[in-house]
Amino acid sequence: MMVSLDDIRAAQKLLTGIAVRTPLLEWTLPTDERKLFLKLENLQPIGAFKLRGAHNKVASLSDQERRRGVISYSSGNHAQGVAYAARALGVKAIIVMPGNAPKNKLEATAALGAEIVVVGPGSEDRRLRAEQLAAEHGYVIVPPYNDEKIIAGQGTVGLEILEDLPNVETVLVPVGGGGLISGVSAAIKLRNPNPGQPKVRVIGVEPELASDAQASLRAGRVVSFPAEQVLQTMADGLRTQSVGAINLEHIRAYVDDIISVTEDEIREATRLLSANPKTVAEPSGAVAPAAFFFHARELPHTSINVAVISGGNIDPKLLAELHNH
Repeated sequence: MMVSLDDIRAAQKLLTGIAVRTPLLEWTLPTDERKLFLKLENLQPIGAFKLRGAHNKVASLSDQERRRGVISYSSGNHAQGVAYAARALGVKAIIVMPGNAPKNKLEATAALGAEIVVVGPGSEDRRLRAEQLAAEHGYVIVPPYNDEKIIAGQGTVGLEILEDLPNVETVLVPVGGGGLISGVSAAIKLRNPNPGQPKVRVIGVEPELASDAQASLRAGRVVSFPAEQVLQTMADGLRTQSVGAINLEHIRAYVDDIISVTEDEIREATRLLSANPKTVAEPSGAVAPAAFFFHARELPHTSINVAVISGGNIDPKLLAELHNH
């Protein structure tokens, strides 16, 4: 099922007063020919874009479904998004998280009132456990990315970019399970540009170690990566083993390309962004800027570029370590 522009606009109405309309910050100098604007989703109440999709999904449930409670599975930011939305709407939330999730994300999710179930490190481990618990207790599953309501909620990021920077030419979006890029690319490609205007390019960015979306786009089918491999990336929010089937449909329809960045590039981008309190990014949130900083040759030769900082929930120890080097 493909998400329509009306679905994304409906989500935008629903999220008014819930999600922050995050600003675009110009990172480059006014004299630079190749400009970069950062979409600061690290400024959301939970420190990441995930609140948009999670709230859109939980708010769309019937009263009967809400009474049953919701369950989700996440390495951190979606967990907080679901917990935040559930608390706001008075719904019980259970979140299945990997034991190796950053401590700050586990604690933040618990602080929002969710019940946490800890499982092994693989993204499939948590999905299967959530499905098992949902079957046993009747909870409603709020998936992290493979869902139309989640995609429509994340797509509101794309609408805001177009409204605030109508002359944008390229938008760089991080890819984990594919929820954010599905929504952003659909919003951008479906909103009719003015006739005669060149189309906006949407480029996905992934860690090399977890470049399963790139492999899936090239193969035209969902390609899964082994947990042992994707777990090696420092971008803990992008350690999914494969994109969702619904997400791949959107990626194939609306995304121009997907490129990958190295661990060193992610680390350096995280360090550069941490110099400004407004742009502090967790490693997953730094991958799209990393593509702009280090992969200019692979990107379209455009002057007006946006990179989404998808989250700022960086482990304080990592932040201190980056500042000391």
